[in-house]
Amino acid sequence: MDSRKVKKDALFIAIQGGQYDGHSFIELAIKAGASCVVCNNIPQNISPDVTYVKVSDSVMAMAVIAANYFEHPSDKINVIGVSGTNGKTTVATLLYNMFQKAGFKCGLISTIQNLIGNQVLPSTHTTPDVISLNKLLWDMVENGCEYCFMEVSSHAIHQKRVEGINFAGGIFTNLTHDHIDYHGSFRNYLMAKKEFFDHLGKNAFALTNSDDKNGQVMLQNTRARKYSFGLKNLADYKGKVVENLLTGLMMHIDGRDVFCRMVGEFNASNLMAIYACSRLLGLETDVALTLLSELAPVEGRFDFFISPNQVTGIVDYAHTPDALENVLKTIQSLRKGNENVITVVGCGGNRDTEKRPAMAAIAVNFSNKIILTSDNPRFEDPYAILDDMKKGIELTATKKTLVIENRLEAIKTASALARSGDIILVAGKGHEKYQEIKGVKHPFDDKLILKEALD
Repeated sequence: MDSRKVKKDALFIAIQGGQYDGHSFIELAIKAGASCVVCNNIPQNISPDVTYVKVSDSVMAMAVIAANYFEHPSDKINVIGVSGTNGKTTVATLLYNMFQKAGFKCGLISTIQNLIGNQVLPSTHTTPDVISLNKLLWDMVENGCEYCFMEVSSHAIHQKRVEGINFAGGIFTNLTHDHIDYHGSFRNYLMAKKEFFDHLGKNAFALTNSDDKNGQVMLQNTRARKYSFGLKNLADYKGKVVENLLTGLMMHIDGRDVFCRMVGEFNASNLMAIYACSRLLGLETDVALTLLSELAPVEGRFDFFISPNQVTGIVDYAHTPDALENVLKTIQSLRKGNENVITVVGCGGNRDTEKRPAMAAIAVNFSNKIILTSDNPRFEDPYAILDDMKKGIELTATKKTLVIENRLEAIKTASALARSGDIILVAGKGHEKYQEIKGVKHPFDDKLILKEALD
């Protein structure tokens, strides 16, 4: 699908995407060696040495071709898709870790990295294109993997990147405000997520969060077997938080008490999704709970440390209003006395602008001091992003708000302001090891910088 990757005798599929139309690159693909072209429209200038196949939808054709070419790998491995606004990476990664520990060889497709057994592959998208996805699954099958746990983004569903994949199960974590810039409205975003569950087969399972009102929407038209998990509402797999500590969660699950090394109610919900999925995939209760208790947090997700002078540093990927509120509420519940909470937060450029003032308002509401800063501005003016965020700050809260565009200086300032016992949250980028400015990814690691500043 990318003319730059075409080699001699390749099949080139012309895709009409959001930014580029692959039909414009047909001639380049032929010059690079393509001997067959699949397209929606036959070009005016045709080459006598090339076969052209006209289809009504080249995206759908690509999904069929990719699955056929790689011998339908998703039929030979249990593929579990995790969809939702928050928690996808945590649930998919920890399911991979859990089943690896249980003795199964597994694959992982996630925002942070792709894994085939213990082999690490770089990740460029939350969900790869359908050709790359089938190739990954084929590699997993060839390497003896029995399970693949993967994140399924709303973009991937809308762009048909998971079309033709035979999922053994789908998990819905939650749905909150995000990606409205792409989908146009919250309803469109909801419908994109629902489409994933609509396409699950009758032999698959659909596992949804009973505590999220959108969970039932996901199940409305699915042919899959329906199950639920939850902490508050009735569910097939019910859990309860007994105690929430900085060292972890004491939970009551299926009549048993279990201590888990995760923090916060939002993670308790993620843990219930993991537990429920593991049971649906055949793990015994005691085995599942033992493995659940051994799981460590995912990098960049409530990733905390305590500095030599007793300041708690927390780095979290929270880049939506709901995720930021969940993390800050968890921090508030962990406070023992008069500790100050200092939050460093920004918003990404060329993304949903509506959430910017909301993010700032939440940060101010749950913090003693906030520093608005740059995230990944991409091709946008970082000061324009900060101006959008400042609209969420009420006049009475301006005294506890600083605006420092340079993210390095913002983290250093937060560290300088912190006293023993205080808590610093650096939100928005989590596991990312870069800052994207004007199309260039500059090395930048929130946790490393925060640790150095607090030493």
